Amino acid sequence: MSEQMQARAQRRVVVVGAGMAGVQTAVALREQGFTGTVTLIGAEPHQPYDRPPLSKAVLLGKAEGSAFDVDFEALGIELQLGREALGVRPDAHELDTEAGPCPYDVLVIATGAEPIRLPGTEGVPGVHLLRTLDDAERLRPVLARQHDIVVVGAGWIGAEFATAARESGCAVTVVEAADRPLAGALPAEVAAPMASWYADAGAVLRTNARVERVDPGAVVLDDGSRVAAGAVVVGIGARPATAWLAGSGIELGAHREVLADDRLRTSAPDVYAVGDCASFPSARYGERLLVHHWDNALQGPRTVAADILGETPTVYDPVPYFWSEQFGRFVQYAGHHASADTTLWRGEPSGPAWTVCWLRENRLVALLAVGRPRDLAQGRRLIEAGTEMDPELLADPARPLKAATA
Repeated sequence: MSEQMQARAQRRVVVVGAGMAGVQTAVALREQGFTGTVTLIGAEPHQPYDRPPLSKAVLLGKAEGSAFDVDFEALGIELQLGREALGVRPDAHELDTEAGPCPYDVLVIATGAEPIRLPGTEGVPGVHLLRTLDDAERLRPVLARQHDIVVVGAGWIGAEFATAARESGCAVTVVEAADRPLAGALPAEVAAPMASWYADAGAVLRTNARVERVDPGAVVLDDGSRVAAGAVVVGIGARPATAWLAGSGIELGAHREVLADDRLRTSAPDVYAVGDCASFPSARYGERLLVHHWDNALQGPRTVAADILGETPTVYDPVPYFWSEQFGRFVQYAGHHASADTTLWRGEPSGPAWTVCWLRENRLVALLAVGRPRDLAQGRRLIEAGTEMDPELLADPARPLKAATA
């Protein structure tokens, strides 16, 4: 190791945010040979934990928690929990927290995203969000009491929560302002078949339905109708948790996310951003991507750690990936379909298993697989490789994707 790299490996790294992105950054630094101090600061008092089980096993009482299986002490990672970040002064290389300033040589921002609240429901009893371990623990007894539940928002989290609530025996009504589920994530013709999943599971889906207000025991919609609600769960999206960066000079984007470069460096020297709070330029897709999914929080930290160590990492340009379990179906998505010029179906969307492929100039740019994990695994590799496909062969659901190349 050169003297310069030895010096880099001795610095003080402070990671703000103890979710997946923050924990993985701290772990990746040690795995890649970083020998300086690593401090992981989290706003919540709990041991760092994984979020996906919150809407599944933790919510249903099948697991007490979802703490990461990481021995922080053995790795020499100092945990400072229950300590909220208040600001950062890049010129002074200091992070401001509730417990006072924290000096750093390198800062990694991994504060994730926070759920968007339904206007007018602040402090209203019986209105819940589902983002944190505390949220899941507050909702567990609500499900156990088998309340009438209204879910606001038919996105990924709304569908997952509705699934758990039906499994618990609750009566569930999902209200969605758009004309279909997953309106912000998928094109109309792809999301439309998913609407029937709600009824199949015994849940009521009401589209084109906006919430006027929440009264005790009911949600009032903008058409004047009232929906009985022993509890209301809001799942209308999330935004980067970056308000604390006001005045720091660190450049933010249109969605208030930290603007990172292709090595996840911010506009401030010695400051990186990773996970849900940051966007990065994608040469693969020709635009800046803001990816609010677990896999992005898992992958990005390796790039950050390598750059901190001076190893000149390959640029960060992953094929985005996520999955969702809803209404007895395993839904997976890889890529980014915005630039596609062709949409192809493999299988009937009325059936239990089907795939949608998005192509641009006959190259796969994205795919959605419902109950077809092999399509997803093969498709993800084909997207990464930029392989030219034969559309006619691709449309045959009996043919493996990897055998449908041009």
